Amino acid sequence: MLQFRNITALLALVIVFYSCQEKDYSNLIQDGSYQFAAQDQLTEIIIHDIFSPPVASRIYAYPSIAAYEVAVLAGDDYQSLMGQLNGFEKADFDIPEDVYFPLAALAAYYKVGTLLIFSEELMNEHKESFYKSLKINGLPDRVFEASLILGEQVADHVIAYSKTDNYAQSRSFEKYSLTDNPNAWQPTPPMYMEGLEPHWNKIRPFVMERPDQFKSLPPTTFSTEVGSDFYREAEEVFSTVRNLTKEQSDIAYFWDCNPYKVNVKGHVMFAEKKITPGGHWMGIAAIASKTAKQDWRAAAETLAMTSIALFDGFIACWDEKYRSVLIRPETYINKYIDEEWLPVLQTPPFPEYTSGHSVVSNAAAETLTWLLGDGFHFVDSTEVAFGLPIREFESFRLAADEAAISRLYGGIHYMPAIVHGSTKGKKLGEYLVQKVQSRKEKIAVK
Repeated sequence: MLQFRNITALLALVIVFYSCQEKDYSNLIQDGSYQFAAQDQLTEIIIHDIFSPPVASRIYAYPSIAAYEVAVLAGDDYQSLMGQLNGFEKADFDIPEDVYFPLAALAAYYKVGTLLIFSEELMNEHKESFYKSLKINGLPDRVFEASLILGEQVADHVIAYSKTDNYAQSRSFEKYSLTDNPNAWQPTPPMYMEGLEPHWNKIRPFVMERPDQFKSLPPTTFSTEVGSDFYREAEEVFSTVRNLTKEQSDIAYFWDCNPYKVNVKGHVMFAEKKITPGGHWMGIAAIASKTAKQDWRAAAETLAMTSIALFDGFIACWDEKYRSVLIRPETYINKYIDEEWLPVLQTPPFPEYTSGHSVVSNAAAETLTWLLGDGFHFVDSTEVAFGLPIREFESFRLAADEAAISRLYGGIHYMPAIVHGSTKGKKLGEYLVQKVQSRKEKIAVK
C-alpha cells in the first residue's frame, strides 16, 4: 500500500512538473498573416468611416512603418527608416529581455492604426481577439507584457512623428473655391460634392523633397473647338465608353475603388462603400508577400515600403490636381458633345489631371518590383469581397498599366492624365527605391 502511494505521489509530481513547463511559442507567428489580418481590419474600418483616398494612404502608412521598425530591432539585416524618411528622427528603444518581436510589431501596428481612425472600438475588438488567441496558444504573460512594452515604445515614437506632418493643421484650411473659368473643374453628379483635400500638397512627404518634385507637363490646352487637341481627347473618352468591350468594362469596374459612390434610383439615394486605390494596392502587397512566402519581417518591409510609395504618390498627384484644376470628361462631354452621355464609373470629387490611379499604382508597382522582382505572377483577389472576380497578372507593372487605362474605360480621365500620371508614378517609385534602403545589404534595383 505504501509503495502504491509513493508511485501515485511521484506521478502527481511529474504531472505538475510538465504542466508548469512553457509551451514553445517561438513559431506562433512566422509569416505576415497576423499583420495582413490587422491590415484587413484597418481596411474595413477605412471603408466604414469613409476616409478619402489621400487620407486612407496616411492611415495605412504610419502603422506599417511602426511594425517595420520593430522588425528592424529583431535582427541585424534590416535597416531603420529613421533618419531616412523626412523628419523621422532616430531614437533608441529599451528592449525587454523576454520580448517576442512579432507580437511587439503587431502591438505597434494596432496602437498607431487605432489612433488614426474614428471607429476605434472595431480595431480594439480585433486586437483583443488576436491577443487572446496568442495566450490560448501558450504565450506566457511575462513575454506578452514585455512585447507590448516594446511595441508601445515604437508606436509612441511613430505617433509623435505623424503629428508633425501638417495633417492636423490642414483640417482647418479653407475649402476649394470654384471659379467661372470654362476649363476649371466643377462638381459632378449625382452628389456634386466639393473638391476633396485641396491642400494635400501641404502634407509632408516621406521621401520627396517637395510635392512638385516630379511635376508633370501641363495638360493639353483647353478648347471647345471641334477638331482641337482637347476636343479630340474628350471625343476619345466619349467613343471609348460607347464602344466598350466586356473585358474593358470588367477592367473599369475592377479598379473602380471609389469610396464615395452614390447610387440614385428614382427619389432614393444610397451609398456604396468601396475600397480606396491605396487599399487595393496594400491588398496586392499582402497577396504578393503571401505568394513569395515571406517571413513576418520581410512582410512588414513589403507593407511599409508600399505604403510609403502610396502616401507620397497621393501628395505628388494632388499637387498637380489643384494646380491645373482641369475639367472632368463628364462635364465637358455633357456641355459640348452629348448632354445625355454618362461615364461607366461615377466621377470622383476632385480635379482631373493627373490620374490618381495612374500615379499611385505605378509608384507602388515600382516599389514591389524592387522588393520581389519583375515577372512576379500573382492573383489579385482584393475585390472579391466587393463582388468582383479575381484577376491575374504577370507583373506588378502590368497590373499598374491596367489600373491606369481603367480610368479611360471608366470614362473619368483623358489619356494625357493617364500617360503623364503613370510617368510621374514611375519616377517617384524609382526615386523611392534609390533613396530609401531597408536592408543592410542593398537590394539591386530590378
